[in-house]
Amino acid sequence: MEYISIIILVLTFITLMGIGVPVAWSLGLSSLLTLLVSVTFIPSATTIAQRMGTGLDSFSLLAIPFFVLAGEIMNRGGIANRLIELAKAITGRLPGGLLYVNVIAAMLFGAIAGSAAAAASAIGGILGKRMEKEGYPKELGAAVNITSSTTGLIIPPSNILIVYSLASGGVSIAALFIAGYLPGIFIGLLLMLTAAIFVKRKHLPGGEVTSIKDLVSKFLKAFPSLMLLVVVMGGIVGGVFTATEASAIAVIYTLGLSFFYKELKWKELPAILLKSSETTAVVMLLIATSMSMSWVMSSEDIPQSISSALLSVSDNIWVILLLINILLLFVGIFMDMTPAVLIFTPIFLPIVTALGIDPVHFGIIMILNLCIGLCTPPVGSVLFIGVGVAQTNIEKVVKPLVPFFIAMILGLIVITVWPSLTLWLPRMFGL
Repeated sequence: MEYISIIILVLTFITLMGIGVPVAWSLGLSSLLTLLVSVTFIPSATTIAQRMGTGLDSFSLLAIPFFVLAGEIMNRGGIANRLIELAKAITGRLPGGLLYVNVIAAMLFGAIAGSAAAAASAIGGILGKRMEKEGYPKELGAAVNITSSTTGLIIPPSNILIVYSLASGGVSIAALFIAGYLPGIFIGLLLMLTAAIFVKRKHLPGGEVTSIKDLVSKFLKAFPSLMLLVVVMGGIVGGVFTATEASAIAVIYTLGLSFFYKELKWKELPAILLKSSETTAVVMLLIATSMSMSWVMSSEDIPQSISSALLSVSDNIWVILLLINILLLFVGIFMDMTPAVLIFTPIFLPIVTALGIDPVHFGIIMILNLCIGLCTPPVGSVLFIGVGVAQTNIEKVVKPLVPFFIAMILGLIVITVWPSLTLWLPRMFGL
């Protein structure tokens, strides 16, 4: 019976997605149709509605709209400009320095905003024209911007890590946040190393030498923005407030900072609130329908069937991790990150924990896999944003993207086989 359920669930979901039904509706409808195999319509529809409601009944999820709002405020409040200026002062004078600036600025802005889409839009919009003016290939700049923007989903605070905590049944958000720092920085360094290869091959220009006085000046201008990370993460790790409370503090801090910079006006707030509400509504609907699908899969024993199938292939921990990584890379190509985390965490997490993998370590592995998916067609949202901001097309960007994909996959391999890179900081803080 469970195999019939798997077939119906997979086929209906793929069919609905294939004919252009939005992801959230595809998740909900395929869950309902799967449940109809064993239950009549009224109880099935009622159950799906109940599971969607209870799936959102979590205090931790309140952090998402606040972090989304904080990201929107930062995007319009001059914070991105100051971070880019700081990054330029650090690396801009090197040959091909604007590529390194893009990576560093994306890591900083993405970490503060917690959004890959916001980072790709803000950083790409500011640096794209500057790169083109100074002779950088447009497609190369887009490739760097697209891939580096995803580092903000690993470096905290990150909404998707909150979603993983919910899907995992309560893995510490503070531990996940702290665990993301070293892997995120490591991926950023690999992307910079890959950019350095392009710099050497294409003989890209360098910028002006930055004086110590100018470097200090730009650091001081960016310092209030960087302090947001200290306030948010310091408060969470120190036990002063929860991740949800930290998200509200982030909104107050960024709002005050944007007015201090005099780059945000009161009349702009309604548009910012509306945009944040639209983004939050999409995310919450995805979470609700994903939770209903997770419940249907659990009720039909689908996770147990997949677990048995995987373990029947091998009980070697490295073979299982290899298979899961391949599956997640494939899933990331076709599915948005939020539903992917909510659906596949309950399937894969029991398998890896039974083999001795730490849930925090697996969370970073899963998010990094799906970050790569954000840069790939046909569903890669960051890919489309990066291409749109650069005013080019996907066909031209794919070729320079491939080396950066390879760098991210190499980083994924290192993070998978070297747990200490992820777990050293959480253990140091006793999380």
